[in-house]
Amino acid sequence: MNRLLATFYVAGLTMVVFSLAMLLPLAVAYLGDDAGFTAFLDGFLLAFGAGTTVWLATRRARSELHARDGFLLVSVVWVALPLLAAIPFLIYFDRAGLALSFTDAYFEAMSGLTTTGATVLANLDQLPASINLWRATLVWIGGLGILVLAVAILPLLGVGGHQVVRAETPGPMKDERLTPRIASTAKALYAVYFGLSLLCLGAYRAVGLSWFDAWCHTATTMGLGGFSTRDEGFAYFDSVSVEMVAMVFMTLAGINFATHFSALRQRRLRAYVLCPQTIPYLVIMLGAGLVISGYLYFRGVYTEPLQALRYGMFNTISVATTTGFANVDYAVWPLIAPLTMLLLSGFVTSAGSTGGGIKMVRALLLVKQARNELVTMLHPNAVNPIRMGGRLVDQRVMASVLAFMLVYGLSIGVLTSLLLVTGLEPITAFSAVFASINNTGPGLGPVGPMGTFAVLSDFQTWVCTFAMLIGRLELLTVVVLFTPMFWRK
Repeated sequence: MNRLLATFYVAGLTMVVFSLAMLLPLAVAYLGDDAGFTAFLDGFLLAFGAGTTVWLATRRARSELHARDGFLLVSVVWVALPLLAAIPFLIYFDRAGLALSFTDAYFEAMSGLTTTGATVLANLDQLPASINLWRATLVWIGGLGILVLAVAILPLLGVGGHQVVRAETPGPMKDERLTPRIASTAKALYAVYFGLSLLCLGAYRAVGLSWFDAWCHTATTMGLGGFSTRDEGFAYFDSVSVEMVAMVFMTLAGINFATHFSALRQRRLRAYVLCPQTIPYLVIMLGAGLVISGYLYFRGVYTEPLQALRYGMFNTISVATTTGFANVDYAVWPLIAPLTMLLLSGFVTSAGSTGGGIKMVRALLLVKQARNELVTMLHPNAVNPIRMGGRLVDQRVMASVLAFMLVYGLSIGVLTSLLLVTGLEPITAFSAVFASINNTGPGLGPVGPMGTFAVLSDFQTWVCTFAMLIGRLELLTVVVLFTPMFWRK
């Protein structure tokens, strides 16, 4: 019981710190005299009060957390924070006389914090600046949290694939328990994240976006979340230079941030070459973008090669990196193109990035395992260990990866079946679940790039909300909580 209370002590402290983020849109609402001021004032007081209450109620149980406690902690935090983040949405829409249910408000907040980018909101251009700022800030905050999860916490919890990444990253990331050195790791990653965010902000401003639009799109570009301040997304700006900035920084955000840190520390690009994920990531994503662009041109979707390249490459990078921006309604393209882009989102981004999906490292390990099985069939006595980046991969890691993939496939199948039972047509059901569990954002059909998830019923929305959560927390981290053995002493 004491360990359980200690977990909630940390969660309460996290809630208090998170509530302070509401001061940013609160200040913008005050200075801009927009209609979101009272929503964020009341939201801050409620969130801060709730976090403080949990924190004070459990402060006597404070103790060092163990790896086992981490499973419960990350799940509690990622369920509680969207609840707090949804409060300003509920208050603003209620006082404005607009319809927004608790289900939709929680979905929007979960989508932001998990950097999914799926939305239930329309008329974004008419929303108060503070509301759009809050949506974007949730993605940016979620990106920060993901870096700690992916590089500092999940490896310690034994979630397959991340252990391989840990072997290539700086010393603090190799620690076998939650120690103060994890904070040093987080600071290094945050420094890279902040630095790239500032560069992205300056680049967006330089190509003509206002400071407000530049920040909102910086936050959702670096977090690979895809929220926009415009209903039309990047089609509203209709600017090649703006799209170029987005493509560059989406690509950078899809690379392991520990690799960025190593490259900066060593002042050499060799870190990217040595990283086993980066080159495959770039080759597959950019290669797919070129192929899709060529396909669009030869199918006559676009009559100009450069036009096909512009739309094909931008949307492929956006979907493959699980960002979800769109500069055209690619749902009207021949189905093979958007479907290929959606499938890429399932594995292309690197572990240690802010992207979703199973991550490139797991995909590479699965390919190596399949190749080994073929070799074993031909040479039963051959010893052919799996290597990644020149290092041997422990069989326990491979077992964890295979278990992860089993749960991943079952989750997609079960959740898609739930949507099909409710009457949703197959393409929409599958793409909604796939886009949610991989934290991509838009799917196909009514939930496509120019649509919203508001067309779903409450039950369907909760299915997608759950998919976003388990996808971001790497599935096994959540599933283990539902096993009896977790709760045994």
